[in-house]
Amino acid sequence: MPDATAADGLPVGQVSKRLGVTVRALHHWDEIGLARPSLRTAAGYRLYTAGDLERLHRIVVYREIGLGLDRIQAVLDDSATDVPGALRAQRAQVAERIERLQKLGAGLDRMIDAHERGLLLTAEQQAAVFGPQWDPDGPVRARQRWGDTTQWRQYAERSASRGPEEWQAVADAVAALDRALGDAMDAGVTPGSPEANRLVERHREVFASYFPLTRQMQVCLGRMYEADPAFAAHYDGIRAGLATWFRHIVDAEARAHGIDPDTAVWQ
Repeated sequence: MPDATAADGLPVGQVSKRLGVTVRALHHWDEIGLARPSLRTAAGYRLYTAGDLERLHRIVVYREIGLGLDRIQAVLDDSATDVPGALRAQRAQVAERIERLQKLGAGLDRMIDAHERGLLLTAEQQAAVFGPQWDPDGPVRARQRWGDTTQWRQYAERSASRGPEEWQAVADAVAALDRALGDAMDAGVTPGSPEANRLVERHREVFASYFPLTRQMQVCLGRMYEADPAFAAHYDGIRAGLATWFRHIVDAEARAHGIDPDTAVWQ
């Protein structure tokens, strides 16, 4: 390689800035023979000529569209390489990647909506799934009340992946549990009995459709079901006194697992 002066070409630092690639990348391309500077100064510094820059520009373009360095070298140097074919193959890969990214973007949009709205169903879909008595503003109030909790985030993550059919399955499971609770109360099932404890376990399993529920959290829910007018009206609408009976069977099952219902906290 002939000796040269700075006037004959550009040093690696300037080329790096001009092309937007790192000096390390330029050194690597030099080492593997992909893009070697044509000149060196007497002190051994690399200098890139106008022809070298043209090759580097092509490398940058091919790298931007996703070609690997080996493939780039073949496109640039191997006359037998089918360049249009290589670019078409790369175009197909880019199209697949775009489709994946579009799906990812749509999934992110749903996740954002779920965190903000809770339930990603229209008012008509909610009525069809949960019944005409369902209040479509309920999820909005729920977010206002619990939107800063871990459980709301867990609920939103589940909600983001659900459509009407998945929510119908949840609603059916909740309705079946409500019927089972009412029937058990009518049958005189007592708190602490095996049947009552199975219903408490079933409640936790069904409730996991919204977020994981510990026994202590379940005790807190039992209190709320009895004390909150809206929840109490729901359960007492199934059977008079069901909200209080449910709290009793939850408390009894909690005691059997060493939890004092009087001191249980949301954790």
